[in-house]
Amino acid sequence: MATRTDAPTRREQILREAARLFAERGFHGVGVDEIGAAVGISGPGLYRHFPGKDAMLAELLVGISGRLLTGAKLRLAEADGVSPEAFLDSLVEGHIDFALDDRPLITLHDRELDRLRDSDRKLVRQLQRQYVELWVEALRAVYPGLAEPTARSAVHSVFGLLNSTPHLGRPGSLPGRAATAALLHRMARGAFAAAVE
Repeated sequence: MATRTDAPTRREQILREAARLFAERGFHGVGVDEIGAAVGISGPGLYRHFPGKDAMLAELLVGISGRLLTGAKLRLAEADGVSPEAFLDSLVEGHIDFALDDRPLITLHDRELDRLRDSDRKLVRQLQRQYVELWVEALRAVYPGLAEPTARSAVHSVFGLLNSTPHLGRPGSLPGRAATAALLHRMARGAFAAAVE
């Protein structure tokens, strides 16, 4: 899957720093001036990009749910001619990339989802359900005898495992990105295999 190599836009920089600060200190513990300072602009200058902190939070949480689903659909489109095992591995790899590269968003989702407006929260949940269903179908293609409720439980359990990365310690304390990714991949596939035993 192609990866983007362009420099982040100012809007993307703001969102990245907002996610980091919100994850570190909580949504209400961070002001617009601090977010602005983190990207080298005044707090009021942020309003040229976002109407307020609520809009940043919504874009972060709706955005990551949308990106995960879009990425999974792209992997599905690229999976023509590959085995169900290879497609499942591709999904796992994509989620591991998210779990290792966007750790603040996991923390933010866990702590701040209830702060979204109802319509944004419903959209996040809708996108997440579609993402889960894609995984359930992929898992059942690898293990055809696996009942749908069991497959869904297994997918949610693996998400819990992969999304535990904010608790692994600081990035420098991990054994290295490649080794951590490989470990997470083995654990995810082991958990799926255990679901059919």
